[in-house]
Amino acid sequence: SPDHPGLILANAGDTVDHYLAKVGKSTEELTFAPDDDAIIPITEDEWFEDDAASRVRDFLRATFGSETLEQNLDFLEDSLGKSLRKYFTANTGGFYADHIKTYKKRPIYWMFESPKKHFRALVYLHRYTKDTVNILLTGYLREFRHKLVHHQSELQAKIEAETATAVDRADLKKTKEAIKDVEEYERDILLPLAQQRLEIDLDDGVKVNYPKFGKALAKVTGLS
Repeated sequence: SPDHPGLILANAGDTVDHYLAKVGKSTEELTFAPDDDAIIPITEDEWFEDDAASRVRDFLRATFGSETLEQNLDFLEDSLGKSLRKYFTANTGGFYADHIKTYKKRPIYWMFESPKKHFRALVYLHRYTKDTVNILLTGYLREFRHKLVHHQSELQAKIEAETATAVDRADLKKTKEAIKDVEEYERDILLPLAQQRLEIDLDDGVKVNYPKFGKALAKVTGLS
């Protein structure tokens, strides 16, 4: 954290209030505030203002200043060999693959992922609570579906008005596929899991806890 040295949010169920107490500052005084629910969505397009790519941009701006933001972004993306958004959404050679490798298949960030990967979100393990999956479902997955349905309606209107381009038609097909994917993810996987309100003991370790979430999480060889 740029506001206090050392690791701060490392205990099970830690909240932003715990963070504020430890750094001795109010929210308004923070250089960069931790995410309020420890859920960071990852999407190919900017559907959420607090998605992973946007949060990194905000961190760079808060830490190094707005005047050098683009320069720092260029340096970072040149080092990654791809845009920030592509780095987070890449199936291979992206953030989660790097994270799994760095932590030797014991990740502290867990990737909730729909079967066709249209919806993804990172959850910080040490801030997980029995309500996290329900927050993910109601605050992110359903919100994402709502936005997709609205986008689908806009594209369909273009087609009916005969103003749609080939790009619009391809986008409509992809959007329909995404809606089906997130609906199946909710119905078959995430809603039943949210209703369980699973509690985990960090002392049991990732190897024991990760499999409890089944198909809700990205598959990790040797762990899932």
